[in-house]
Amino acid sequence: MSEHDNGRVRGTRAEYEQGLPGYHDPTAGFAGSSPARSALTLRAVLASFGLVFCAASAVFLIMSGLTALGVALAVFGAIALVDLAWVVHRKRRGEPG
Repeated sequence: MSEHDNGRVRGTRAEYEQGLPGYHDPTAGFAGSSPARSALTLRAVLASFGLVFCAASAVFLIMSGLTALGVALAVFGAIALVDLAWVVHRKRRGEPG
């Protein structure tokens, strides 16, 4: 692992490409379980679907006069957009999945 300017230890690109065992699994290695791997591609597909569905539904509902429900779906669409951006960030830094 390489060291960053502020003293935190960060992984190299090669380490990210191999995957980070137990990255999202607090029980990694407990009782002989194998480390978890993240399914980033699946998460990106689901976030993309959620973004498109929520955006289209929000527009339709707002135009139909159901403003409160449309705004709620727009908020869910924004959450899906943030999730998609984070997944793309992780994929670009080299994590498999």
